[in-house]
Amino acid sequence: MAFLTNIHAPGTRVRVTQQTPLRDRTWTNIVEGLIQRSRQAKTGSWFAHAKDDQLWLDRLELQLDDGEIVVLNLDQYSVVEVIEPA
Repeated sequence: MAFLTNIHAPGTRVRVTQQTPLRDRTWTNIVEGLIQRSRQAKTGSWFAHAKDDQLWLDRLELQLDDGEIVVLNLDQYSVVEVIEPA
């Protein structure tokens, strides 16, 4: 998956669909909001041959309509759709 940093400007309204494959079904979650920030952030997990020997995750911070801020870890099962440009 290509990292999404700087593809969508802060203030862009997006719908993010994330799927988690389970043994006998798929769990789907849909979140819609305004992009506050998109970045790649390192975790506390160690990963050889990566930058700083850390595991890095693609993160998207959204503000929901009720003002709540959510941080999504994006993976190969994440789909980001632009609803309204910034």
